[in-house]
Amino acid sequence: MRVVSLLPSATETLCELGGRDLLVGRSHECDFPEGLESLPALTGQKTAYAPESGVSAADVDAAVREHLRSDDPDRSLYTLDVDALAGLGPDVILTQDLCDVCSIALPEVERAARVVAERTGKRPEIIALNPTTVEGVLDDLLRVGRAVGLAEAAKHAVVRLQARLVRAQEYVNEYAEGPVVGFLEWTDPLYIAGHWTVQLIERAGGRHPLNPTVHGDDDGAAAGLQQSFRKAGKSVAVPGDVFARTNPEFLFVAPCGLTLGQASKETLELQAQSWFADLPAVRSGRVYAVDGSAMFNRPGPRLVDAFEFLVAILNDRPGLIPGGFPFQKVV
Repeated sequence: MRVVSLLPSATETLCELGGRDLLVGRSHECDFPEGLESLPALTGQKTAYAPESGVSAADVDAAVREHLRSDDPDRSLYTLDVDALAGLGPDVILTQDLCDVCSIALPEVERAARVVAERTGKRPEIIALNPTTVEGVLDDLLRVGRAVGLAEAAKHAVVRLQARLVRAQEYVNEYAEGPVVGFLEWTDPLYIAGHWTVQLIERAGGRHPLNPTVHGDDDGAAAGLQQSFRKAGKSVAVPGDVFARTNPEFLFVAPCGLTLGQASKETLELQAQSWFADLPAVRSGRVYAVDGSAMFNRPGPRLVDAFEFLVAILNDRPGLIPGGFPFQKVV
């Protein structure tokens, strides 16, 4: 079995199942677990906003918007080395169909797979991951496991991760009205949390009023063991003054794709905003910068670490924070 992963979370998922040795190629963003540098990187980005480039969140946003408005018929933000892909002769390609800004788009991967088939006589199977919930992330472990011949390992991995989620949630008082949590997935403009991150916040005991989870008409209260029925929409852009009126008691800044150092810098720059100083989270010293790219933005196994971190912070249980978790108390 020869596997190419064009998605960091898929790479992490495969490695969680013990499939590291199946990888023959990766995306340029696949940086975890350590030791992937020796594998050929098949993708690249067209805009200069790599974490090491030192650009701000505003710079990144401007570069992306300018590229998407360009006259270039191919507005993709990423490149894909089709020749190198064909040379690897993959049996399976792991990719995504959730966010064209975050990773290479599915139609491009499908076109590349057709080229591979023409050149090698073997068309690779494409596994496109599109989770929007915590349970969807766990289901994707099973999907990847079946696709690469590691179905049994995937079952054990899901049980192991679910057990950690349950153990952490035991520290949450389900009968108390928890604190309002502000969670920024981008800082200029402001984007608040969406999808699985909102689920993690609420299950850790927090409230996320501007984009809460909701249940369907036939889901009952969607409480207790049925909490998986409560889902949130995608990340939402909000004005600073609207965000401030929610009076967040905790503030987490985890910009998508930025390092911990950049997240800390973006957090400090928020101090120049007129609404920032009066936030309850700021006044009480509960403002945290997090490497969101590693822990929250990628829908992979490390979301369990992220949940343990949230439970620890929101419930004053510092011993639950996973070792080496990339965060910094900023204010």
